[in-house]
Amino acid sequence: MIHDQKYPPLNPQFHELFWRDVPSGEISAYVKPYTVEDVVARRADLDAHLISDEELTQGGAVSFEERTVPGYEGGPEVPILILRPRDAVGARPGLLLTNCAGKMTSHPRMIKGLGFVEWVAKHQIVLVVNGMRTAPEDPHPAQVHDSYAALCWVAAQHESLGLDPDRLGLLGVSGGGGVAAATALYARDHGGPSLSNLIVLSPMLDDRDITVSNWFERVPHPHDANHMAWTAMLGDAKGGPLVDAYAAPSRATTLRGLPPMYIETGSADIFRDESLEFAMRAGQAGVPVEVHSWAGLVHSGETIAPGLDLSRMVLAARDGYLQRFGSPAGGLVPNVHPDELKQS
Repeated sequence: MIHDQKYPPLNPQFHELFWRDVPSGEISAYVKPYTVEDVVARRADLDAHLISDEELTQGGAVSFEERTVPGYEGGPEVPILILRPRDAVGARPGLLLTNCAGKMTSHPRMIKGLGFVEWVAKHQIVLVVNGMRTAPEDPHPAQVHDSYAALCWVAAQHESLGLDPDRLGLLGVSGGGGVAAATALYARDHGGPSLSNLIVLSPMLDDRDITVSNWFERVPHPHDANHMAWTAMLGDAKGGPLVDAYAAPSRATTLRGLPPMYIETGSADIFRDESLEFAMRAGQAGVPVEVHSWAGLVHSGETIAPGLDLSRMVLAARDGYLQRFGSPAGGLVPNVHPDELKQS
């Protein structure tokens, strides 16, 4: 059954974008698998794709600082990028972005075109982006350790950062989405810091190739590329019984105790099934979950083509969530009589 659904239907605008200029019998460059060698070549070209100082400042509305913070238990220092709204008043909500593409590429400035810098001024949040060690040179648990170290530093430095420690969340996309979920689990199991929410966008959560969507082809980040990325991170352990939840969060025996979650995927995204299953299991464990599965959306579609109608809807939904997250009244309250809330 898994292999009967390898080519998921696409939103018409994405189909047009991917296939309009492709000769018959050939495959779109958007959906070709890639290899470890391709990733190494992309790393060599990374500087050309990092966000510039001018883009970071958003016309003077945002200030930024680059530094390193202590690593986990004496490990290597972790590079971070701190973005703050210049006209902020009072302690602001904060997000730590665990920034990683496919487990194999990471840099704090690797946020060009993601839309997150715009959130800083628009929603008056503090955004901290951490880089991390990457596979295959640094396998698991390097990434969760680096991100947990960054999270602990941000929480400890909340006053100097102008950040409200009661409104500190984690954010991640794709490979970094998996790291964000893993870091939330790690914080839950290792004494904090406490988190107000977890935002995971098309997250890479499961190494086992056991879902229908894990076998998608003719989509961005198809099966072979995903298999390669997990193998780079886990080696021969991939898919086996020794992989823990801090590498592949879908392996967690319980999701109880995670913070409120926003999780997003597309029906043509290779991470569709693991995202939806993770959302369902979190909800069953008592975690408030907001979940979006966009019909016809591919992995990173909103970044590949942000101007398409579907992409704008995806970005608008995120924007609405951030508006609620940033508001002091935007959180959740116990479902009890108001008098009981006053007593607590």
